[in-house]
Amino acid sequence: MPFSLKRVLITAMLSLLSVVSAGPTLAGDPFVSFKMSRLPAGSVAAPFELTSLDGKVVKSNELAGKVVLVNFWATWCGPCKEEMPSLARLQQQLDPTRFAMLTVTTDLQRQGITQFLSQLGVSLPVLFDEDQEVSRSFMVRGLPTTIVIARDGMLVGRAVGPRAWDSPEALAAMRQVVESGK
Repeated sequence: MPFSLKRVLITAMLSLLSVVSAGPTLAGDPFVSFKMSRLPAGSVAAPFELTSLDGKVVKSNELAGKVVLVNFWATWCGPCKEEMPSLARLQQQLDPTRFAMLTVTTDLQRQGITQFLSQLGVSLPVLFDEDQEVSRSFMVRGLPTTIVIARDGMLVGRAVGPRAWDSPEALAAMRQVVESGK
């Protein structure tokens, strides 16, 4: 058997074993259904303070007690543009007293961002990460990247790449975090 085929078969077997050994918890996890990675227990979100598109300072510690979805994006990112409307629809479906959505960009052209959002017909809170410190603290390597922070400030989920945030799977995942805190 060629070496590469052996590697493929071994990798497939190990993947299957990890799913089988994880049992029903993994199969019933809405994060898995939504193809969103669970983050290790005990991972704390780094505090941040960023300025919004409308000039207000947003401090992460002021969001304590809410589930926070933080989406990193850019106007030049095609997949980001695709998922923005679904993020706006998700935001509309969850209780704002228990859930907050933030979008974070390193783009600096405020007028261009305003036009971008207007063209998409969405209204989302946009924060500027001018020095990219927040992006680095959340280890953003590709766009879009989305992080979910539980009410207690613990990181619970990460998605790299676009998602349909208003899908039944996404809603189930977000509602689980809002209801259980995890």
